[in-house]
Amino acid sequence: MLPWQRLRAVGAAAAALTWLVFTAGTVRAQQTATPLLPAEVIASVSERYPPLLAALIEQDIASGRLRQAEGAFDLTLNANLSSFPLGFYDGRAGSVIFEQPLQNWGAKVYGGYRLSSGFLPNYTTQRTPGDGQFTAGVRLSLLRDGRIDKERATRAQARLAEAAVDPAVARARLDFLRAATVAYYQWVASGFRLGAVESLLRVANERDTAIREQVRRGALAPIVQTDNERLVISRRLALTQAQRRFEAHAIELSLFLRDREDRPIVAGRERLPPEFPGLARPESVKVDRDVEEALRKRPELRSLALSLERLEVDRQLARSDLLPSLDVGVEARQSPGSKRLGDVEATETRLGVEFSVPLQRREATGRLRTVEAQLRQMQTQERFARDRITAEVRDTHSALVAAATQLEQAARNVSLATTLEDAERLRFRQGAADLFALQIREQATFDARLAELDTFLEYFRALANYRAAVVADPAI
Repeated sequence: MLPWQRLRAVGAAAAALTWLVFTAGTVRAQQTATPLLPAEVIASVSERYPPLLAALIEQDIASGRLRQAEGAFDLTLNANLSSFPLGFYDGRAGSVIFEQPLQNWGAKVYGGYRLSSGFLPNYTTQRTPGDGQFTAGVRLSLLRDGRIDKERATRAQARLAEAAVDPAVARARLDFLRAATVAYYQWVASGFRLGAVESLLRVANERDTAIREQVRRGALAPIVQTDNERLVISRRLALTQAQRRFEAHAIELSLFLRDREDRPIVAGRERLPPEFPGLARPESVKVDRDVEEALRKRPELRSLALSLERLEVDRQLARSDLLPSLDVGVEARQSPGSKRLGDVEATETRLGVEFSVPLQRREATGRLRTVEAQLRQMQTQERFARDRITAEVRDTHSALVAAATQLEQAARNVSLATTLEDAERLRFRQGAADLFALQIREQATFDARLAELDTFLEYFRALANYRAAVVADPAI
């Protein structure tokens, strides 16, 4: 075999090696450990991702605030003791009263025991017979603070705030899972890219060894070796860049992938899956149904609905504050012993009515105007949110369909590049082409494979966005 024929044989063998590496149908990677799959990443995010755990703690915070608001309805013990150590009167008086706010009409019931001794003025309510006096009563607000007051409004707001935690956590979980899914497929794609660059460099290195031998024997000019050395260096540069990209994506993925002790796991190449999962072309007929599902399940719509309910509570309170105050109270007193005062009966009742109204009511009218404006604002935001969700579902679906189409085109591009490379290899074997032309075809096939990788990544990114938009299970 002549020297130039041996050189062509070496080039053909190298091209065949490249063909074997890149014609597996899907991009593959070797691994020696259990492949890292999306389900493991999603489970790690759901169980151990710190920002999600922090969002879940918000439930405890909201529960504490609700309990704090309910404190306005706690049973209260009021005790007092008074005396007149100097002066005309020398009496002493004390009481122990329990007071319980009720849930409706701003009502409060109270009851307890009062006792006085010594000489007290007749006009004071502290005077009791010698054996003391039991007292019980109720106070009601018939107009202002009747249906709602500040305490009940605060409690209702706290309950709505507690309910709003769930959609907020759900929204955060959707965002975190989408980010984790994208980070996972970026890691997979960069790992496959690294393997592809390594294989291409290996072909160049093996070819360089053969060329050096041919140059040493005088069968080839030294410039051919120089050209191949340039090719090796350029592919080494590409390898360094691919290694850096893989490391960066592994570190990014480690934020979502954690061990049982909550330590980030930097996944190595040994955990790369053998290939991208199978693809299913999206169906356009599902879009309208998915829009309806998204409008029903998207957590931000639930958050807006709860915000509207909170503003409605504010409006009810503001309307209540526009009313005059009309409070009524009934109190009964019972003296248990035989000792009596001349002006105090054994059983007494008292009925009281109190009326008041601010004549201008600017504070209440201003607050009502503000709340109604906020309600209109929130309703506008809710309508736009529904439009935005509809547009998001349709847009992400469109992106998914386009990515699926690009995958088909990328596969066709690889097929065409491979066909051209095979034809160039045949011409090389027949002596009608040189090594440089074959290298160009090899590079074209390599670039087509990388473009296919990018298209795979774009498809799975679009799929993650679509699943988040329709609140679907992110597991693939």
